[in-house]
Amino acid sequence: MERIIFHVDVNSAYLSWNAVWDLQHGSSLDLRTIPAIVGGDPESRHGIVLAKSSPSKKYGIKTGETLFSALMKCPDLKIVPPRYSMYLKASDAMVEILREYSPVIERYSIDECFMDMCHIRKEDAVSVATGLKDRILKELGFTVNVGISTGKLLAKMASDLQKPNKVHTLYKEEMAQKMWPLPIEDLFMVGPRTAEKLRKMNIHTIGQLANTDPSFLHERFKKYGHMISCYARGIESSTVKNEGTVEMKGMGNSTTLPFDFTDRISCHNVLLSIGETLVPRLRRAGKKAKTLSVHIRYSDFTSISMQNTLPFSSDSTSLLMEEACALFDDMWNGEPVRHLGISFAQLEDRFREQLSLFPDHKSEKMKKMDQVMDLIRKNFGEEALIRATFLHSPVRAFSGGVVEKDYIFMNSHL
Repeated sequence: MERIIFHVDVNSAYLSWNAVWDLQHGSSLDLRTIPAIVGGDPESRHGIVLAKSSPSKKYGIKTGETLFSALMKCPDLKIVPPRYSMYLKASDAMVEILREYSPVIERYSIDECFMDMCHIRKEDAVSVATGLKDRILKELGFTVNVGISTGKLLAKMASDLQKPNKVHTLYKEEMAQKMWPLPIEDLFMVGPRTAEKLRKMNIHTIGQLANTDPSFLHERFKKYGHMISCYARGIESSTVKNEGTVEMKGMGNSTTLPFDFTDRISCHNVLLSIGETLVPRLRRAGKKAKTLSVHIRYSDFTSISMQNTLPFSSDSTSLLMEEACALFDDMWNGEPVRHLGISFAQLEDRFREQLSLFPDHKSEKMKKMDQVMDLIRKNFGEEALIRATFLHSPVRAFSGGVVEKDYIFMNSHL
């Protein structure tokens, strides 16, 4: 039987979730119906656009541009701050519905999921997908696109064909008609810089890339050239990795700052706020981390990363965040910071422990403190207990929320 894969993608996720939350809590204004964006600080009007409504697109507003630039295009633009903890709840609610349709779900990001639907017939796929998207809208209040194909890559490409609230198929026999006429930057994993280089080579569409000699692309772009050549031809062989069965090799969170941060203490607080979201997730997974990485993106979009391997694996929020702040101090060049991220690798079983002849009493106290904090937040909500450093800080107590897996690329061709 031919594989059937669904890719479910929330339309303008952050903005949609903000809109639904407000409507469910008494607001009469639907942010999706007016020029509105999520991102930055509404009062200072600093930061970047994280998500935008459909009406804002008419003004040429783009994700990633500064609020200053967006306001120049639309002075009446409605700006709302991000609510990451609420986004996680909305994402979890969607996944609960998806699990009623398939036991094999891969949560590719906070607003995207792949579903293995091999238990249904190809001719039934569109009707099942339509019922799924309609149910999400009825029960949760936001819209999704569903892409259908025989592989993950084409399913993802299908979900982007036309938005919002649509179902699209993209089987291999439909590629020439539906995918190949698209501009080259619409291909998964082709960014603006690569698109510019390809255009200089007279490659403007996905179809032109698909018909370019793979050896020529490999010569110009090495392994990356081979990958995008395969993608343009619909060649991709990965399977949907069920969250319950995939061995966890790493995890991480990151956040785009509401405005450029220029002082060390605020950046440390951001790292701690990411850790307050990430490390409890590490503990819930029954894991400890031995390797920690910190990622910095500056206001000019240049990036730098550094990692360190600890003597012993740990799941202590305080210990791991001390190490993250030390890494930040080692590599920060003093330039304004736009984006920060933390990731863990070399994960080990939380209940395996190397005993020491010289017990670390401080570590034991931290472990008990983490246990108490996890219990209080579980029973009374995250905001029931926050660290004092966030009381008079522009930094929220909990940041991040995008699940970063160890398999960023979709296939195994490289």
